Amino acid sequence: MTRKLGILVFALAFFSCNQREAAKANTDLLYFDLKGYFSKEIIRLKNAKVSVDKTVSINGTSETKSLLITDWDKELAIFVNSDINKNSWKGSFKINQQDGVQTYTSDSKKIPVKKVSVEKNGSQISKVEIIILNKNILYQSLDTLTYYPDVLYKIRKQQKIRLLAPKDYTIVAKFNP
Repeated sequence: MTRKLGILVFALAFFSCNQREAAKANTDLLYFDLKGYFSKEIIRLKNAKVSVDKTVSINGTSETKSLLITDWDKELAIFVNSDINKNSWKGSFKINQQDGVQTYTSDSKKIPVKKVSVEKNGSQISKVEIIILNKNILYQSLDTLTYYPDVLYKIRKQQKIRLLAPKDYTIVAKFNP
């Protein structure tokens, strides 16, 4: 009896180890690692104590301020949250590589991230652009996120809510040397 119990415990331990390995093997990224890239950029920008000239525009009315950004996690969260390497999205993006630009596109109505473009100059990333479309019967939002390392980042949101006037928000932050 104790021998059968020992075999059962050994078998359960063996199978649980194999499941962990399968889970680890499933973490390979299929697409460009936006989350990893922007996490590294956030650390780099925090350490560099970078200031920006930030312009916020709402329907054409603008305001510009020079700021020392201390919370880069919050500042670039929209870029990090646009990661396309979600398990449920695997296989949903078409990949195209041409002239140093990797482009990932999806036509799925269930996936808000429609396009990610990563432009490289040699091995260095020179531009990341993300297009996000959220749409339902009452609301439509089109976000265009653009990031040029050490130059600027831009967030543009075009919003249409049924029965209300459309809104256009733009944030442009230029890095100070």
